[in-house]
Amino acid sequence: MIKVGIVGGTGYTGVELLRLLSQHPEVQLQAITSRKEAGLPVADMYPSLRGHVDLAFVTPDDAKLSECDVVFFATPHGVAMAQARELLAAGVKIIDLAADFRLKDVAEFERWYGMPHSCPDLLAEAVYGLPELNREAVRKARIIGNPGCYPTSVQLGFAPLLKHRLMDASHLIANCASGVSGAGRKAEVHTLLAEASDNFKAYGVKGHRHGPEINQQLRAIAGDAKVNCIFMPHLLPIIRGIHSTLWGRLNADGQSADLQALFEDFYKGERFVDVLPAGSAPETRSVRASNTVRIAVHKPQPDTVMVLVVEDNLTKGASGQAVQCMNLMCGLPEHLGLTQVPVLP
Repeated sequence: MIKVGIVGGTGYTGVELLRLLSQHPEVQLQAITSRKEAGLPVADMYPSLRGHVDLAFVTPDDAKLSECDVVFFATPHGVAMAQARELLAAGVKIIDLAADFRLKDVAEFERWYGMPHSCPDLLAEAVYGLPELNREAVRKARIIGNPGCYPTSVQLGFAPLLKHRLMDASHLIANCASGVSGAGRKAEVHTLLAEASDNFKAYGVKGHRHGPEINQQLRAIAGDAKVNCIFMPHLLPIIRGIHSTLWGRLNADGQSADLQALFEDFYKGERFVDVLPAGSAPETRSVRASNTVRIAVHKPQPDTVMVLVVEDNLTKGASGQAVQCMNLMCGLPEHLGLTQVPVLP
């Protein structure tokens, strides 16, 4: 059994990890930390876990994380890097759901997250945890920077086109929308029911911290430093789900290519990527509470490609993807613990 610790188990990604890991046949939950809620049974905060998780929250000092095989950080930015050296020295694998190990450029990290990076040498070692595009590196990793929810959808949507160099990669557009759970569990005015319900709006108009992550990874996929994507996030009046509409200008090869066949072949055999039939329009509810991404590719004009991508921001966009990485790192079947059917209605 894999002994697992979770640092920061009170937020939405933390409870999503608990939902998934409590059903995982090869996982033993060792500790779930929270300074504020130490001593409180986890099921008292999240009644959905009653009968599935019998642990109480403990302080990080009492968690004995160094005795775990894998530790997940479902915490604000800056927490994982502060504890990474000690855990790695004890032989613990780390999966960070925040941004501490996503960006390779230290200056870029410090610009967007407003804090110094405390272990740039470990940042260089960290592996970006998007298995469909980085599987072999994930298998060998000690540290995973779990992708952001928006960047997951954008990369999976653009990857087949970039790999085959079928469009002008210097001017891509990602128009994306997320449910309010993407903002986390903290109390903020813009996520109040009366503010978010019956409304739709853009945010981060002057720049969003997922923008540099998206461009870093798209450039890695294409092997081209000139790749540039304009990213615009929006807030949906729903709890869970991401819908990304991606646009690109096809070159001559792209205009003559069978894009439907391209996507189907690219993701053939991928358990968690579903390429829909030609002409489809995926819905966020079709992936709710699952680790599945659904993709539809369209050519609205001869020189224009439009890719529609949906995912659950808390599952494939965060905790499910983290479990997928854990499975690979620990030599387990990649789908283990992640076969939940989407919830509908």
